[in-house]
Amino acid sequence: MPEYRRSRAEGATYFFTVVTYRRQSILCLAKSLEALRDVFKNTAERRPFQVDAWVVLPDHLHFIWSLPEGDSDYSTRWAIIKKELTKRLRTLVDADVVSTRSRVRHREGLVWQRRFWEHQIRDERDYRAHVDYIHFNPVKHGCVRTPKDWPFSSFPEWVARGAYKESWGGDGSVELPDDIGQE
Repeated sequence: MPEYRRSRAEGATYFFTVVTYRRQSILCLAKSLEALRDVFKNTAERRPFQVDAWVVLPDHLHFIWSLPEGDSDYSTRWAIIKKELTKRLRTLVDADVVSTRSRVRHREGLVWQRRFWEHQIRDERDYRAHVDYIHFNPVKHGCVRTPKDWPFSSFPEWVARGAYKESWGGDGSVELPDDIGQE
C-alpha cells in the first residue's frame, strides 16, 4: 500500500482539493451549500483556521486555509468536515452509486473520495497562483464565462478588497501554472 506523506508545517497556509465520490454533482445544491456553511463554521469554532479563498463546484471544492501558529492538523479538520457533511448529504447521493467492500471496510460513506489533495503554500507568488486558480476554476470547468458569474466562491470578497477587477478572467487570458489543482 502506498505511503502518503503530508506536509506538517505548523501555522502554515495550505491549498486543498476535495472531490465527491464518483464525481457526483451534489455540492452546489441549496441543501449542500447550507450544510457546507454550517459545518465549516462549527469546525472552525472547535479547531480554528482561517479560510483565505474558496470555490465550490458541483463535484469538488478548493480551499486555501491558514492554520494557527503551532498547529498543523488540517487532516483532523477535514475528517470532521467530511464526516459531518456525509451525515447531512447522504440523501443526495445518486441512487446508482453503490459502496464497495473497501469503502465498507474503511467505514466510508458515498459522498466523498477517500483522500484529499493538499499543497503547502511556499511563498507569496505560490499563494497568488493558487488564489487565481481557485477563482478561475468555474471558468476552467465551463460553468461560467467569467469568475464574477460564479456565485459559490470568494471572488467577490477579493474584488471588494481591490485584489481583482470584476472583469478579471473574463477574456480567457488567465495563465495558471500546470501543476495546480490535482483534480
